[in-house]
Amino acid sequence: MFTLAYWRDLTERMITTAAAAAVGALGGESFNLWTVDVSQVTGVALGAALVALLLGLAGRGVGDPSTAGFTNHRKTNT
Repeated sequence: MFTLAYWRDLTERMITTAAAAAVGALGGESFNLWTVDVSQVTGVALGAALVALLLGLAGRGVGDPSTAGFTNHRKTNT
């Protein structure tokens, strides 16, 4: 169950979730690099990555064993 493909998929899910959460934490208003609360954005991103990790661990063995998801759908390279 803990194959290299599984860990790659889980890592990708964690990184993309953390990045999306960080962008969301920055807000939809104009972005000013000098006024960003880095600790808040980092905390939100790490919290989201933790949730993605827990979901990936919970999904192991439920769906396709080579992914961290709950479904049996495999990724295809097109």
